[in-house]
Amino acid sequence: MDIAWREVTKELVQTPEQSGKLTFPISLKQPGPRDVTMQCFIKRDRTTSTYYLYLGLSPNVLENGKFLLAARKFRRATSTDYIISFNSEDFSRGSNSYVGKLRSNFLGTKFTIYDCQPSQSCVAISSNRAVRRIGSKQVSPRVPSCSYNIAHIAYELNVLGTRGPRRMQCTLYSIPASAMEAGGCAPTPTEFAKEVEELLPPLPQIKSKAAVADCSTAEAESTGDTMSKDSPLVLKNKAPRWHEQLQCWCLNFRGRVTVASVKNFQLVAANEPTQSTSQSDHERVLLQFGKVGKDMFTMDYRYPLSAFQSFSICLSSFDTKLACE
Repeated sequence: MDIAWREVTKELVQTPEQSGKLTFPISLKQPGPRDVTMQCFIKRDRTTSTYYLYLGLSPNVLENGKFLLAARKFRRATSTDYIISFNSEDFSRGSNSYVGKLRSNFLGTKFTIYDCQPSQSCVAISSNRAVRRIGSKQVSPRVPSCSYNIAHIAYELNVLGTRGPRRMQCTLYSIPASAMEAGGCAPTPTEFAKEVEELLPPLPQIKSKAAVADCSTAEAESTGDTMSKDSPLVLKNKAPRWHEQLQCWCLNFRGRVTVASVKNFQLVAANEPTQSTSQSDHERVLLQFGKVGKDMFTMDYRYPLSAFQSFSICLSSFDTKLACE
């Protein structure tokens, strides 16, 4: 009866792109709305190296929020892993709560985002060294035993040691560049691996409002990786401006960021044509991340990014990058 009810509800509930709401857990892997941003925030627990993603339920980001995802940092000899889970207490890759992971190189300048299941655009890549098998003893029979490479994040090395904001670039193999064109669409998964969704609670149907802020940050460049039929979407950080009075690099976050930090950034499509100055700069921002407290950060995203992809990209900013700044 419960399964039948879920199936009927799925047919009635719209995706975040259509409704601007997060409903079922699968909506965390679906593209956000096109015309407004999903306003979220991240809490950092330094003692446990854990990061919690919440959906903002009120204008005051330091108070109310609905838990969405959690990530825990695991240091290894040559890399760092951030295991992302639906459960804030369970970070086992063999768990039904496992969503994916972010892996960095030794310097913390290059990152790879892995999803526990393939996207429609990612199947071609998964056969080309993008699938990493997990030990069979770790994996529940109901959980996929693969991790699929869906994105790559690169921070530009500061070889001259000059002062300035970080420069980053994100190549999303799971989203075609054509998704940004008129009439284009981003892959939208409709279900998890079998039985995973049945163990996860539904999310509140909260409609987000557009908003954005003000502080220091980053820039970037673009590359040309290609896939079988369509090039992947490439994002770069929006170049900040130097503020003479404040003596720092600044971006317009429209009130959503209040503390200057090298971690703050805004991402835009690398191949998007420059808009006229009469148009709002925020219309082109697909993801923005910034500091509002000692261990509190805002994260606002929109189409074609999902909450999972956005959270993974933001996690890469937490790593110390001595070679980049």
